[in-house]
Amino acid sequence: MVAIIDYGAGNLSSVKKALDYLGAESEITQDKEKILSASHVILPGVGSFGDAMESMRERGLVDTVKQAAREKIFLGICLGLQLLFESSEESPGVEGLGILNGKIKTIPKDRGLKVPHIGWNSVSLKQRDGIFKNIEDESYFYFVHSFYLDGADGDVVAGVTQYGVPIECAVQKGRLCAVQFHPEKSSKVGLALLKNFLEMGDE
Repeated sequence: MVAIIDYGAGNLSSVKKALDYLGAESEITQDKEKILSASHVILPGVGSFGDAMESMRERGLVDTVKQAAREKIFLGICLGLQLLFESSEESPGVEGLGILNGKIKTIPKDRGLKVPHIGWNSVSLKQRDGIFKNIEDESYFYFVHSFYLDGADGDVVAGVTQYGVPIECAVQKGRLCAVQFHPEKSSKVGLALLKNFLEMGDE
């Protein structure tokens, strides 16, 4: 069972649709017991870092998400990746979940590139297991974001892309995974990544 955490940050239906396509049993929920009884947990999200943390606090989900990230097979998507870190330049003074070390920075607007970054970018893989099992290096994934991860611990960085600056766009530490791009919108390779996520724990 996959719990898709509903904390008011959107992007839920497209994630569930992709899981349905793969034949996975999933539920969009903000129920703490359902989240913590699921084998797999997804933290999706689009929108503001600060608004998302406030919404999570209002729903009493902060500790639940932290526990799920420690104990479950866990995937953060887009904003769901950024929230795993301590803070973001998008929302100064707002504490993130602080599960991983690293900084969320603003994509520079002086490099001649459009911000937000919207479109397909190739990802250089630093890890070839877990969610990236049997996925080719430099595969293309779909991105929509204005902020990016920089300075994560080297042993957790699983993928890097370039958009004016190097962007640490995937992290993986044991059963804790997160990606800046949207696998649910990344065609066959995105579905392959989600299938790998679903199969984690079957080994």
